[in-house]
Amino acid sequence: MQPGSGPVSANARAETKASRGSGPDGRITRDDIAAKLHTITGEAESQMEASKAMATWAIAAAVGLGILGAYLLGRRRGRKGRAVIEIKRV
Repeated sequence: MQPGSGPVSANARAETKASRGSGPDGRITRDDIAAKLHTITGEAESQMEASKAMATWAIAAAVGLGILGAYLLGRRRGRKGRAVIEIKRV
């Protein structure tokens, strides 16, 4: 098998031919890399902000359900352990 003949390598070659930098002879410059990195991190940060808000709500809901569960289990235990005292006057 020749190096670079796999399907992944073919895709990588196609991307390399398609991407041209802004430098002389179409070379990729440091500014090109910085601009691409900025767009990627910008997308990641926006997704992170959206998921952070959802995670906050999920944690709040989980804490609320935990408190409700502890309350209900405490009520049940209190009812089971309650002694029934009957007082009769003679």
